[in-house]
Amino acid sequence: MILRILTRLAVLVASLAVSSVVVFAFMAVLPGSPARVALGVGASDQAVAELEHRYGLDRPKVTQYLDWVGGLLHFDLGTSYVSQAQIAPQVADRLQVTLWLVVTSMVLALLIALPLGVLMAVRHRQVSGVVLSALSQVGVAVPAFLAGLLLVALFAVRLGWLPANGWTPPAEDPAMFLKQLVLPVVSLGVVQGAVLARYVRSAVLDVMREDYIRKARAKGLRPMRALVRHGLRNAAIPVVTVLGLQLSTLLVGAVVIERVFVIPGLGSGLLDAVGQRDLLLVQDIVMLLVAAVLVVNFVVDLLYLVIDPRLRSAR
Repeated sequence: MILRILTRLAVLVASLAVSSVVVFAFMAVLPGSPARVALGVGASDQAVAELEHRYGLDRPKVTQYLDWVGGLLHFDLGTSYVSQAQIAPQVADRLQVTLWLVVTSMVLALLIALPLGVLMAVRHRQVSGVVLSALSQVGVAVPAFLAGLLLVALFAVRLGWLPANGWTPPAEDPAMFLKQLVLPVVSLGVVQGAVLARYVRSAVLDVMREDYIRKARAKGLRPMRALVRHGLRNAAIPVVTVLGLQLSTLLVGAVVIERVFVIPGLGSGLLDAVGQRDLLLVQDIVMLLVAAVLVVNFVVDLLYLVIDPRLRSAR
């Protein structure tokens, strides 16, 4: 098992290295000089050259890449070409905002998907199961940003129960923080919960058709009790796979929701940096998002080993 963990860790490190090369190369081939963007189109060539020298942009690309990666390892993300401020504090502030949004949305999605998916599978031949399945398909079809706009129109504009947008740090005003968090979290969590519930339903249905479940029921166990005692662990592997994908989707999907609800998260920072052509900030945020997705996949691989004992000894 330790060998398998080390192998997956090596794959993670190699994936991060390759991703960093791809992200750096993609930003390096973009036309235009960040120094000229920072100084404006009326800047002289000498001023642009001096600023490029100050940022180290006149050095060989390999040297720039190694300096960038070395800084990433120490969370030194460099200096913004536009604001000339350190990038690391900006990214740290925005990252904690996005983490609040993503983690609470995923918790809500799990609270919806697990009981709903199991219930849809157990009652798949009953009217209640068909109705729940139809509702989950509606949830899958609705984009998160549209759900956000509808929730704002109902709960903020029409009823006035919750604020339409904005962000207040939890340490500053906990009550307002929770109010402003409700609508974006529901927008992301309900849609992702509907998607995840469909996979939970399929996984549980497959398990319910297995011989060991029939045998447990033949011994007198009720369907739900037989499923809980013998089936849920086996149904967990495909669900964990989709859960990892959903978490990665939440990280990317939060970009749109942050725009809809004017939340100063990582996604909003990325869009702002793209608009201002702050290439180093874009490069840092994209690499951070890629690293987060790769780490999520690594954790999912470890969960496979925890859930399925056969994988620990398989060669």
